[in-house]
Amino acid sequence: MVNPILYFLHMSPPCRAVELTAKALGLHLDLRVINLMAGDHLKSEYLKMNPRHTIPLLDDNGTIIPESHAIMIYLASKYGKDDSLYPKDLAKQSKGKSQRCCREIPPAKAEEVRKAYQLLEDTLVEDYVAGSSLTIGDFSCISSVSSVMGFIPIDRTKFPRIHGWITRLKELPYYEEANGSGATQLTTELLKLIEKRN
Repeated sequence: MVNPILYFLHMSPPCRAVELTAKALGLHLDLRVINLMAGDHLKSEYLKMNPRHTIPLLDDNGTIIPESHAIMIYLASKYGKDDSLYPKDLAKQSKGKSQRCCREIPPAKAEEVRKAYQLLEDTLVEDYVAGSSLTIGDFSCISSVSSVMGFIPIDRTKFPRIHGWITRLKELPYYEEANGSGATQLTTELLKLIEKRN
C-alpha cells in the first residue's frame, strides 16, 4: 500500500490538525514540506493539484483533498478502525463540527482570543470538545489554541477546563511530534518577525 501524501508546513495549525488525525489513526503519511516563504505553493506542479495554492493538501492514490477539515474527515472515515474520531451519529458529528470555530479567531486580537477561550471553556463540559471521546474537533481546536497560547497565555484559574483538556491532549503519544513542536516553531518565527518590526 502506498502511503497517502500530505503536502504541509509543520508550523501551520491546519496542517498540524491533519497530522494529529493521522497519528491518532496510526496512519503513516508521506510528508512533503511546502515552503510558503520559498513559493513552493506557487510552483506549476503544485498548482496542478491545488489551484487554490493552499496547504495542507492530501493525495491519497490520486484522490486530491485540499482543505484540512475535509482531509481529517476523509482520513477518519477511510482509515479509522471505528467512528470514534468522526462519529457517524449526526448529533455527535455536528457537535464536533461546531467546535472547529476555534481556528477562525484572529490571534492578533487578544480580546477576541480571550472570548474564544471562554467559549471553549464553556464548551468543555466533558473531557473533549464533542463529549467524552477524542474527535477530530479536538485536533482542529488544539492546533489553533496551541499556536495562540504563546502570545495570549491561558490563565489556569480562569480556564481550568481548557487547562485540563490541553493536559489530556499533551499526554497523547503523538502530540509533541504532530503538534507541539510545530506550535513552538510558529511562535518562535512570529516573535522573530515582531522583533524585526520593532
